[in-house]
Amino acid sequence: MDQSTRRPLPQDAEALYEAVNQLIRVHQFRDRDRICCYDVSVAQCYALETLVKQGPLRLQTLAQEMFLDKSTASRIVDSLERKGYVSRVEDASDRRAVQLEPTAAGHELYQTIRADLVAEEFAMIENMQPEVLDASLTLLRQLTRAAQARCGVASTCAPDPQP
Repeated sequence: MDQSTRRPLPQDAEALYEAVNQLIRVHQFRDRDRICCYDVSVAQCYALETLVKQGPLRLQTLAQEMFLDKSTASRIVDSLERKGYVSRVEDASDRRAVQLEPTAAGHELYQTIRADLVAEEFAMIENMQPEVLDASLTLLRQLTRAAQARCGVASTCAPDPQP
C-alpha cells in the first residue's frame, strides 16, 4: 500500500487503542467471573500461572513478571500459600534466599482454570476462518512484542515527552 492510499496513522492508532481496550476489558471480566469461582483472584491465578510456566522464582522476579511492586506480589503469594497452592523453598543457588513454587494442588488448580478458559476461547474461534485466525494471532503476537520492547516492565513504561 503506498502512502497516498493509507489511512492516517493517528487514526489507526486510535482504532487499535479502542479495539484492544475493549478486548482486554471483556477478557478481564470474563477471567474474573470464571477464575473467582475457584476461590482465587485473577491476580492470584496469574501468579500461579507464572510459577507453573516458569518454575520456581524469587518474589522480586515474580513481581517483575507480573508488573507489580514487591509488596503487592507478596500479599498475593501469602494468600496462595495459605490456600495451599504455593510453597516457599530454599533457593539452591543461595541458601539464604527462598523461591516460590506451585504445590501439586496449585498445578492442578491452574490446569483446571486453564482448561476452562481455553474452552471459552475455543467457543469464540470455532467458526472463524483459519486465515483470519492466523492473521489475528500474528497481529496479537507482534503487538505483544512491540509493547514489551517499548515498555519492558510496567514501571518503566512512560509516555513519550510531548514535542
